[in-house]
Amino acid sequence: MYKSVIIGTGPAGYTAAIYLARANMNPLVIEGLQPGGQLTTTTEIENFPGFPDGIMGPELMDNMRKQAERFGAQFKSGFVSEVDFSKRPFKIKIEGQDEIEAESVIISTGASARYLDIPNEQEYVGRGVSTCATCDGFFFRNKKIIVVGGGDSAMEEASFLTRFASEVVLVHRRDELRASKIMQDRAKSNSKITFALNRTPIEVLPQDMGIRGLKVRNNETGQEEIIEADGLFIAIGHNPNISFLGEQITTDPLGYIVVNPGTTETNIPGVFACGDVQDSKYRQAITAAGSGCMAAMDCERFLEGSSVHDWSETLDQ
Repeated sequence: MYKSVIIGTGPAGYTAAIYLARANMNPLVIEGLQPGGQLTTTTEIENFPGFPDGIMGPELMDNMRKQAERFGAQFKSGFVSEVDFSKRPFKIKIEGQDEIEAESVIISTGASARYLDIPNEQEYVGRGVSTCATCDGFFFRNKKIIVVGGGDSAMEEASFLTRFASEVVLVHRRDELRASKIMQDRAKSNSKITFALNRTPIEVLPQDMGIRGLKVRNNETGQEEIIEADGLFIAIGHNPNISFLGEQITTDPLGYIVVNPGTTETNIPGVFACGDVQDSKYRQAITAAGSGCMAAMDCERFLEGSSVHDWSETLDQ
């Protein structure tokens, strides 16, 4: 049995591991299918404090992992397929491996950006294709950018990108936007934003080490068109990675884990959540790391406050 198991990595999971390891909690980190999380697909990160010249995403994640390992955190490769939070010790099933038990669990499985699933999209993530305007907008100063999406997030991303871009083209497959009226009005009143509605993206067009635009289908005429651009930002939402939880943890309508305000506590005592899996608003490496610190401290205090036996008796009552 482990005192604490961290499901997932990224800046939130690794930070939680660093704090718990330094507190002699000997945490086990289950790394999942993509150790390091979304930042391992990011090239240069310029907005993480402490790196004035920037740092590559994979390097930052590798450094965090080594730091946690230095203090005694253990790591296990594998994908968590099922958990049982009905009583302590909690049970965690790793696909193809033995079941493990834990006195406490920190969930740091993140959220996966939704993609268009069109040719050349995945190959050019970090090389012209992005899902985070805050992260990558700076790299497209005075460039033409395409934003795909029709909801509030797409309007917000498009408006934000006009701080850098010379022009932003918002592509949406329907003839009407789904965004709230106030967000639509804000985007429509921005002289840098133009709209290409009723267009379905069908292929990212590569060029050297970047992209040269997006091929779309005009849904009215059926004709294929090319929208030239230096960058493509996909803003069609995120999916929190929670399928292994079943219905044991309370989530909001979008699927993000609900935590008690000002804490990382979930509806189940002894189970905590940090990072993008519980954050639909900020989704930044630095805020994820901060919530990882919070989760570790919440977890440590929980473990110090009650034993498995004491808590089991409380649940039975």
